[in-house]
Amino acid sequence: MPRPQIIEAGEGVGLATYTWGDPDAPVVLLVHGFASSTRDNWVLTGWARTLERAGYRVLGIDQRGHGASEKPRQPEDYTMRTLAGDIEQVLDTYLVDEALYVGYSLGARVGWEVLRDLGDRVPRAVLGGIPDGRPLERLDVAEVRAYLAEGAPVTDPATRDYIALTERVPGNDLDVMLALALGMRGEARTIDPDPATAPAQPILFATGSEDPIIAGSRRLADASPHGSFFEIPGRHHFNAPGSKPFRDAALEFLGR
Repeated sequence: MPRPQIIEAGEGVGLATYTWGDPDAPVVLLVHGFASSTRDNWVLTGWARTLERAGYRVLGIDQRGHGASEKPRQPEDYTMRTLAGDIEQVLDTYLVDEALYVGYSLGARVGWEVLRDLGDRVPRAVLGGIPDGRPLERLDVAEVRAYLAEGAPVTDPATRDYIALTERVPGNDLDVMLALALGMRGEARTIDPDPATAPAQPILFATGSEDPIIAGSRRLADASPHGSFFEIPGRHHFNAPGSKPFRDAALEFLGR
């Protein structure tokens, strides 16, 4: 794992970034999911190594609130427009004119907006684990708050999964993850992926066969002008990034 390079994004928030490979090679930008990090989603699962060996310059980012990046604590610091703006700031800081995009879960949500915002600057993307509908709507906010305040038992299965995911990754702060969820859920009008305004670029959508959101992911793929879909065999939402078939399908798609 390389030492993070910190860049300043909106509101002066420091973002941890990482690079691998030849600086003159085509760039692939990796953007991780909720409560994860570049290390967790992309390094430990072999993505960064595979892409570098395939001849790409790999650029990773710990999204605000995650990994070695700064962790604001207010919901207004986590709007989708802010998260998408962070990605543009990373590309500008590294003087990257064009990048392929690979995002998972939250990173795929952000990627949908980045593709629409940056047009030809992001000519092709892989969006893994992206549903339609409101983000993190399966998270029971009241149960998370009670768990934080008094250690109350969490009975909702999806919420238990999100808490377990948050606590599994070193350095995560559940208060910060709750702020992120509230920030995104508070602006549903701008963050629900609208199939009627799908990005025009070629996109590979990929979701695990055991993931409850797979039907929504397929709907987005069907609605995208140049969308295709890969069903990740035998995987659910939280272990899909570690799938070799997913990695192989993404590598083939990016190289077309």
